[in-house]
Amino acid sequence: MNHTDHVRLLRAGIPGPGGVWADVGAGSGAFTLALADLVGPEATIHAIDRDSGALARARQAVNSRFPGVAVQCHTADFTQPFDLPPLDGIVMANALHFVREKCPVVQRLHDVLRPGGRLILVEYDTDRGNRWVPYPLTYAAWEALAARCGFAHTTRLTTHPSSFLGRFFSAVSV
Repeated sequence: MNHTDHVRLLRAGIPGPGGVWADVGAGSGAFTLALADLVGPEATIHAIDRDSGALARARQAVNSRFPGVAVQCHTADFTQPFDLPPLDGIVMANALHFVREKCPVVQRLHDVLRPGGRLILVEYDTDRGNRWVPYPLTYAAWEALAARCGFAHTTRLTTHPSSFLGRFFSAVSV
């Protein structure tokens, strides 16, 4: 996938420019860049990952391509509680499949969102894992999990082919 694909997976879930967002499980920032492209210089993005080197690369990439977007990096394990301000939205792309017990993590993310805030999830659309993607979930499984964890409404945004595990889906939960 490339930047255009990342943007396309998120676009329909972003209501407009600005706001306070987080990229949870940001890694080196592929989806942080896509988010920065969509929310623009009126926004602040909190990038969370346990790899500080990857976060440094994410910050550098955003500063280089979208210099007006404020990026704050947090070295943290997203499966554990961590502090963030109230958020307008969260992007979690290709990260939830590393978590076996997903509901406590998803509930914590739900609880940091402002009323009407949204969680955009990008994941492999399969329920069969492997050693690189140990605990994936289908869109249907995400829809049920999101409801159990406090989200009132979930909508599939789009899909994208994957040579690795069939396809990705993106969904927004509010």
